[in-house]
Amino acid sequence: MAPYKALYGRRCRTPTCWIELGERRVLGPDLVSNIGDKVKLIRDRLKEASDRQKSYADLKHQEIEYPVGDFVFLKVSPWKKILRFGWKGKLSPRFIGPYHILKCVGPVAYQLDLPPELDQIHDVFHVSMLRHYCSDPMHIVPVEEIEVRPDLTFEEKLVQILDRDFKILRRNSVPLVKVLWCNHNTKEAT
Repeated sequence: MAPYKALYGRRCRTPTCWIELGERRVLGPDLVSNIGDKVKLIRDRLKEASDRQKSYADLKHQEIEYPVGDFVFLKVSPWKKILRFGWKGKLSPRFIGPYHILKCVGPVAYQLDLPPELDQIHDVFHVSMLRHYCSDPMHIVPVEEIEVRPDLTFEEKLVQILDRDFKILRRNSVPLVKVLWCNHNTKEAT
């Protein structure tokens, strides 16, 4: 059979004409062994690629365990941020807490002591949803030392001027003052 002219004058073959006299092959043991060799080669290459990907993933993998009684932060999923915590967008919290670990439920699951306002969610979480809380006494500010107003603001009180300096610009100079504030240490002076 000869190929026929399709639309626009191009020559093509229809599926009925694909097998022509010179293209026919006889199935036999040589063809089967060639196909078997190629399948084995493909499987070996897929195994190599899989092993390479596994080795890359194993480099970043780390076993995480938390002792019972420690404090952890809980990761908040994006849809829960808006529904439960009221903020939307960049300012929404990624982690909430810290919460106390009550017990280890499985090799990668922990039960947390959640507050009453979170009683609608289950209290057992996968280890990937938790972050260790490192307590730092510098972060804790006694509440009785700060007078918090009803609108949750407070007034900073000047304690001492630590240093004076001038910043020279192109046409003028700006006086700079380093100030120590009440309820802050010298590292936090501005």
